[in-house]
Amino acid sequence: MFTTNKNKAAVLLCLTVFIALGLTAFTPGTVKNKKQAEFKNLQVLPKDITKEQLEKIMRGFNGALGVKCIHCHVHEGEDFRQGWDYAKDDKGEKKIAREMLKMTISINSTYFNFENSTQPDTIRVVSCNTCHRGIQHPDAKGIQEQMGNMQKMQNPPPPPPAPVNKQ
Repeated sequence: MFTTNKNKAAVLLCLTVFIALGLTAFTPGTVKNKKQAEFKNLQVLPKDITKEQLEKIMRGFNGALGVKCIHCHVHEGEDFRQGWDYAKDDKGEKKIAREMLKMTISINSTYFNFENSTQPDTIRVVSCNTCHRGIQHPDAKGIQEQMGNMQKMQNPPPPPPAPVNKQ
């Protein structure tokens, strides 16, 4: 009976030490400790953007235009996990994307910046999807339709007159 308790105590001691060492070795990263990814050739997006924020924006472009990364970015080689040169400006689509991004930021900050925000990019009224709707080259009819819908939202019809009480 004494050896069983001795074995249990030894196992318990080993587990305690193992857990204690594991907890002291684990240091969760804080915002100050995390190394900020340094992106090259950001001309419109903020220079201090996080990797997660940048990926979210890029995924938004993918969905809004129905394209893959290779539409704007240069890739060399067979393996799509490697060989990307995101900083290169060889593709005209990347230049167009920058101009479109500037345009949407300008529209949102000029016309939809309700509280005169210092960060108009957080007010997302007009986006890539407003016109593109999942297609690379939206047609003029679709854009005019969207603009008409936006105009209706800005100038809603007046409410109906209140009923008059007849007594």
